[in-house]
Amino acid sequence: MFVLFPLWWLLGPGEAVWIGLAAVMVFYLARHGHVEVPRGFGIWLLFLVWMACSVVGIDTGGRLLGFLYRALLYLTVTVVFVYVYNARSRLTVRYVAGVLTVFWLIVVAGGYLGVLVPLFTVHTPFGLLFSPTISSNELVQEMVVRRVSQYNPTGWLKLDPRPSAPFLYTNGWGNAYSMLTPIVVGYLVLVRRERRFWWLLLAIPVSFVPAFLTLNRGMFIGLGLAVVYVSVRAIARGSLKAILMVAGLVMLVAVAFAVLPIEQRLTDRVEMSSSTQDRASLYAETFTRTLDSPLFGYGAPRPSASPYIPAAGTQGQVWMVMFSHGFPAVILFMGWLVWAFCASFRARDPVRVACNTVLLVVIVESAYYGIMATGLSLAMIAAALTMRPGSDRAPETQAELSSVRRLH
Repeated sequence: MFVLFPLWWLLGPGEAVWIGLAAVMVFYLARHGHVEVPRGFGIWLLFLVWMACSVVGIDTGGRLLGFLYRALLYLTVTVVFVYVYNARSRLTVRYVAGVLTVFWLIVVAGGYLGVLVPLFTVHTPFGLLFSPTISSNELVQEMVVRRVSQYNPTGWLKLDPRPSAPFLYTNGWGNAYSMLTPIVVGYLVLVRRERRFWWLLLAIPVSFVPAFLTLNRGMFIGLGLAVVYVSVRAIARGSLKAILMVAGLVMLVAVAFAVLPIEQRLTDRVEMSSSTQDRASLYAETFTRTLDSPLFGYGAPRPSASPYIPAAGTQGQVWMVMFSHGFPAVILFMGWLVWAFCASFRARDPVRVACNTVLLVVIVESAYYGIMATGLSLAMIAAALTMRPGSDRAPETQAELSSVRRLH
């Protein structure tokens, strides 16, 4: 799913490949026989049932295809959760954190690609599978022609390029980066006596360049929340080493902010773009229109009443779930994330504390990011790692135990 993600991106389908990989996971789970789920997982299952029932709001064949695709993605992240939760002997906390750290490096590399060659495009083989009619669909077209940044040099708004590779949008990049970075920091603690620690430690300030140049305000909010949350936990625990580590990270961020032309670019973007006002207008319209179909919503996003702003039910996972599946669905969806966060609050080892932090970040970012499917997959993995039996009492390996002792 993650280490080979550049291949899925170059081929075209990207995250859609995960649907097939989830089918492989189902095969392994079925062969294993005994499958467990944690207490509270029924909240998520109820959401899936309610989401399926909201198909009654679909009114066109195109929206039905979109509904089925999103439903498959919801099932995919469900399988990912169950798979990681049950594969405790093979998918250790250290191994999963290592895989996600590699994915973080891929995201950073994609960000640099968007910074250095913002107009670079890749025509993928994906377009050969569909007729011109289907290929003209906006989502399919974005998979057929892969771009590395959100940048329109001929647009009337003269904004700087914002890196997006290996995702469709810069917001997807920011969401993934803000959720992966805490896990990378947790993994650093695990490998602090190994050679990889030093080059990975160097990679963190190096990653600030594409991260800051995305001008992604939502990402800044998520990362800032993560720093404050971890700091409060460290102070409450009296962990001097953790406090010093967070302080060092904050100093690196301050230096990067002073060196890079972030403030001026961010100011230019806020002044030249009406995205904040457009989002506020869109959210108000989404809520008002959902009141007309409160139980099951409309099954999928619909065009906005204004031709100048995106479709109602977009620009945030909370709003998509609310508009597409109704108020009960959004309560169940967010209820599951909150339950997972609370259930993982007692985590003590570095990676699981990072996973608990990730769950808090995704709860906040769901209000303004569409987290399907990368963000939600990362949230499900974080929840699975922290909700495993005994995860609030002791690490799984001796190496993790040693790291926890050093951290404290």
